[in-house]
Amino acid sequence: MSFLDRKIEIPDALSVVVGDDSLSVELRDGRAITVPLLWYPRLENGSKAERDNWQLIGCGEGIHWPDLDEDISIAGLIAGDASKESSASFTRWLENRNKP
Repeated sequence: MSFLDRKIEIPDALSVVVGDDSLSVELRDGRAITVPLLWYPRLENGSKAERDNWQLIGCGEGIHWPDLDEDISIAGLIAGDASKESSASFTRWLENRNKP
């Protein structure tokens, strides 16, 4: 079997901590993943209250921030994927967010 044929098990998330500069996720298999917050501009631009308002989705397969309309999969975190949102989409979101 080659490395490319190997099936990778993705553990569920147990808890999430969003700091000033990083996102940390504790996984069911005992690992923790920490990534730079700048990978996720909506989280980076969110308030502490918005960042702290998260929910595990799909039994821990992902994380959802309802106030920021952000979803991040655990598989994406393990793969090292940053946000794929276009700059135009993020700019629209940011402009709408700042409207009274």
